[in-house]
Amino acid sequence: MNNLFTNTGSSSFTEFLRGYAPEMLPGNRDALPAPVGEQIPHATTIVAVTCAGGVVMAGDRRATSGNMISNRDMEKVFRTDEYSCMGIAGTASTGIEMARLYQVELEHYEKLEGRSLSTDGKANRLAAMVRGNLGAAMQGLVVVPIFAAYDEKIGGGRIFGYDVGGGPYEHQLYHSIGSGSIFARGSLKKLYRENAAPDEAVLTVLQALYDAADDDSATGGPDVTRKIWPVVAVITDEGFRRLPDEEVTAAVETLLAGRMIDPDGPTAPLR
Repeated sequence: MNNLFTNTGSSSFTEFLRGYAPEMLPGNRDALPAPVGEQIPHATTIVAVTCAGGVVMAGDRRATSGNMISNRDMEKVFRTDEYSCMGIAGTASTGIEMARLYQVELEHYEKLEGRSLSTDGKANRLAAMVRGNLGAAMQGLVVVPIFAAYDEKIGGGRIFGYDVGGGPYEHQLYHSIGSGSIFARGSLKKLYRENAAPDEAVLTVLQALYDAADDDSATGGPDVTRKIWPVVAVITDEGFRRLPDEEVTAAVETLLAGRMIDPDGPTAPLR
């Protein structure tokens, strides 16, 4: 047996892959010509907020290729381990590949070391993977993730953002990425309430995604006719939990009922 498999010299699966099969790393793939690259489906808006005892992340379901809708029910929020998740924006195929590799990275570390990485360690490992994709990003295959986790040391949620060169950059309270992020973040500035209960935080991120879809054509709103709702995940000391469609449906119906009365949504009180 190849000694590389039994004695990797590192707890990092990415480092192992770099030594054994570097061509399988996302950043080492050949970039596509610009006209083709522009037609690759792109993921759009992800929102994350901290709440009482944890963090909530939600993503819309739309993927676009140029000015066309290429997918209406894409998954953009991924469980990475029991107490963390990541969302992707940018080149969809590369982002999904990065998310899957990151899942293996965390599992590989836990199996070799017998313990989980710290929250900062998880954020830094993802930063290294984003940095490894820099060459492809400079040629148009950009992936920008957002990472959220429950940190047992502080007993609460933490959120990290990235740029194409890596990071990580910790964001207090809330953050958003993707083409609709500027509108989602503007919504969060008015609606976010620190230490809100998780169910209230879920409504907040859904309102932010709705506002993003209202102004950004690449962001998909709730699809009532097809019953396609945003993906919503809550992470607390009890672990990662993706909300089932029944719960998201109830929250979306509450949101839509309010929008029927006021299309611009709820407003923050001026005091």
